[in-house]
Amino acid sequence: MTTRKKSKPLVRGFIYYDVLYDDGSRSSRRRVPAEILESLDGEKAVRAVIEEQDNEIAEKSGRPRGKIRQLVRSPA
Repeated sequence: MTTRKKSKPLVRGFIYYDVLYDDGSRSSRRRVPAEILESLDGEKAVRAVIEEQDNEIAEKSGRPRGKIRQLVRSPA
């Protein structure tokens, strides 16, 4: 009888980030899909996703978002 090797668990769901803008404002717990972090770009990919979200928010609200100064992973 052979032993079965367990596969690595898949990372699913979302990872949350706090976004700090140049104007001093803050956006808390922005959701980013977990599979984005598995790519080689990592933080660049996260920034791109959040900037895309900001653009959608700006279109709907009619108010532009500031430039992102810092991304901080939210505590679990």
